Formats: sequence, C-alpha cells, structure tokens
Amino acid sequence: MKLSVGLTGGIGSGKSTVAERFERLGASLVDADEISRALTAPGGAAMPALRAAFGRGLVAADGALDRRAMRELAFTDPGARARLEAILHPLVRAESDRARAGAGGHYVMMIVPLLFETGGQARVDRTLVVDAPEETQVERVVRRSALAPEEVRQVMAAQWPRWRRLQAADDVVFNGGSEGELDAQCERLHARYAELARERA
Repeated sequence: MKLSVGLTGGIGSGKSTVAERFERLGASLVDADEISRALTAPGGAAMPALRAAFGRGLVAADGALDRRAMRELAFTDPGARARLEAILHPLVRAESDRARAGAGGHYVMMIVPLLFETGGQARVDRTLVVDAPEETQVERVVRRSALAPEEVRQVMAAQWPRWRRLQAADDVVFNGGSEGELDAQCERLHARYAELARERA
C-alpha cells in the first residue's frame, strides 16, 4: 500500500491551495469533499438514504442534496447531524479507499476536512495540518462563498479548535504568509514524503 498523508485544516485554512502544490510536486490527491459532493449530486449513491432519513424538504429541485438547508439543520440539530454522518461517512470512506488503491504518484494525499473529528488519522501514515490565523480563515470563506462571518464561525466552532489540530498533527504547513513561504514549506515536506515512500517501496 502506498504511503498516505491525511491533509486537514479548518474551513478557510487553504487546504485546496496546499493540496494543489503537492499534486504539482507529484502526489496523488483523494478529496473527501469531492467524493461527498458526487455522492449527494443528482443520482448520487447517498441520495436514497438521505431522502429516506430527512424527507424531500432537503432535496433540491434537481434531485441533489440541498447542502445549505442540510448545513443549517445539522448545526441546529445534533441528532440530524449524527444521522447525516452515519449515512455519508461510511460511503465516503469506501470511495476514498477505492481511489487510494488505484492512485499513481509518489504517495497519496487524502484531503479530509474532518480527519481528526472522524478518527481518520488511524487510516493514514502521517497527518498534515494546514494552519492559518482564524481571522484569515473567516475572511477567505466570506470572500469565496455566500456565508456571513457568523455562519463561518459557526462552522469553525463545530470543528476541532486550531490548537488541538496543531497538537495532533505530524506535520504543519502555515498558510498565512507569502506564496514563496508556502512553496518552500510544501517542497520541504514533499521531499520528506517522497523519501518515506521510497523507503516503503
């Protein structure tokens, strides 16, 4: 089995930005969010179970999950959130495992926003946290989405706090500085992961 690195970080930390750099350097990416979107798209494998659990009120006109309505329900009703996770997480894990098994590249980077929250660190060889100041996280998400600052903070409150992620991480990339600083950090870690992958081969 190829070396696997679990990449995580809070909302707006810049996980996609960092993952793209590692992909250019030679890593294969498996993105849990992309898999989740496919599972909840029109005709997605998760939709029958989600429709049965939550009713048609959370299904958009095109047959996809109404993600905004689902997010609002999940943050106000812990029971609904638990039901959602019980349906989605096993499907995402199974699809991620399939994608990892078929991946090329020096090593596989698993992009999992809730890596620690879901115990996903047990399924990878190393964990990499993308870190950024909390105010920067809020600004980035507000800029790219229709969420208000208080909604972003609500999402952040449902994730592990920054200090706890940093404490649990094997490796950290700080994404609050310049592009050059970010490049240098990614290149240094890529060299380390490639070395570990060669040792494993």
